[in-house]
Amino acid sequence: MKGLELSKSFYEEYGKKMIHESFPDLESKIAVGLIGAGSECFSYDDEVSTDHDFDPGFLIFVPDNIDEKEEFRLKREYAKLPTDYKGFKREVMAPAGGNRRGVKKVSDFLLEKTGSRDGNLSLFDYLHVPEESLAELTNGEIWRDDSKIITNYRVKFFVMPEDVKLKKLAGEILLMAQSGQYNFKRCVAHNELGAARLALYEFVNATIHVAFLLNEVYMPYYKWKFKALRDLSWPKVLKVKSELNYIEGIEDDDYHEIPFEEKLVSLLNVSDEKIFSGKVENDIELIASTYIERLKIDGLSENRSNYLEPHAYDVNNKIKDINLRNAHILAAV
Repeated sequence: MKGLELSKSFYEEYGKKMIHESFPDLESKIAVGLIGAGSECFSYDDEVSTDHDFDPGFLIFVPDNIDEKEEFRLKREYAKLPTDYKGFKREVMAPAGGNRRGVKKVSDFLLEKTGSRDGNLSLFDYLHVPEESLAELTNGEIWRDDSKIITNYRVKFFVMPEDVKLKKLAGEILLMAQSGQYNFKRCVAHNELGAARLALYEFVNATIHVAFLLNEVYMPYYKWKFKALRDLSWPKVLKVKSELNYIEGIEDDDYHEIPFEEKLVSLLNVSDEKIFSGKVENDIELIASTYIERLKIDGLSENRSNYLEPHAYDVNNKIKDINLRNAHILAAV
């Protein structure tokens, strides 16, 4: 059973009754669900995930103006709920509550995820909020929120402001150019294997981030990047020249499609021989050309260069806020 399903079932069987019978005056003022940190909140959980921080608990969000005694009583009643459910043991919490489950003030959760208790962020504030935190604010499920005390913030933060997206895009595209199209080749020319691998890592990381930005999806914590990448609508595949034809220098239309994720993983795992063979450079240029085509389709760049750097500056020039546009192009990375 998936964690979200488990927690919702536990709430439906025990939590809902507890709230309705013991807190009838609060029932329409609070929100209940499971969002935040943890693979179960992204529906990424599997059997391995059950070894830690996995239990049938849920979150109860309360407004900031709640009476302190009532809040304490709610925490105490939550702690009294059954500790064993469908083969899983729920973490026993003190009345003060826990981190990922239990009773939370909305402002405390917002501070944790956005750095602001009221959820108001300037464009420059937005640059410093980790996208993984915004993913945790907008993931999971809310099962009841009559007063929209958390739902309104989830809607507000569901997509980042366009200017912020463009600033992040510009910086990450520039990093793709610097690490992949420029520095990787120079590291290879200097016969610096370690530096070449670091350049490849930087290129792959920036490439992944750009994919999330172009799909307008918050990039999660690094251990879930590839899992989340598979769910993006673009890019799904790359048209790759057959390795035999590449090695023999044959020019024809013998291409095949491979999953985008598979190509990125192969770059991270490339052998020493292939790093120095020139094939990696070809793969980097293939990815770069794929991204340039997408930038043009989206109207974010009109540049004709095969090098990503001028496209990064084109994207930056699309930013409407003059202060953000004039900030260093790498201000958001």
